[in-house]
Amino acid sequence: MYQQMIFVNLCVTDLDASKKFFTELGYTINEQFSDATTASVVISETIVVMVHTGEKYSQFTKKEIADSKRTSEVLIALSAESREKVDELVEKAVAAGGSVTGETQDHGFMYGRAFDDPDGHTFEVVWMDPAAVQG
Repeated sequence: MYQQMIFVNLCVTDLDASKKFFTELGYTINEQFSDATTASVVISETIVVMVHTGEKYSQFTKKEIADSKRTSEVLIALSAESREKVDELVEKAVAAGGSVTGETQDHGFMYGRAFDDPDGHTFEVVWMDPAAVQG
């Protein structure tokens, strides 16, 4: 059965630092789709984050590239299998050079936290009680 994938493309200021950050979170780099200007970060079988140098990223758009440390161009939300896994990923992100952003959201059936990567891109990590989803 076909699984649709999502490829999130992000402009980064230091490709090597970005690769290091994401591998410290436990993700892998797919070298087949990586080079001196781009790294393919495998989040899951269906989610890939493509991090590009500014020069490379500008080949994909005619628009001005957002300064992700000053403006928000996208919020990337990732699911987690438990509240503990939410905390674990955010703590890994902080240890790898990211920063916590926003307040912890705890609604009982849903728990979430967010972090910014070293370039300021925001990742939200959310757990939702499966019983609440099936409701």
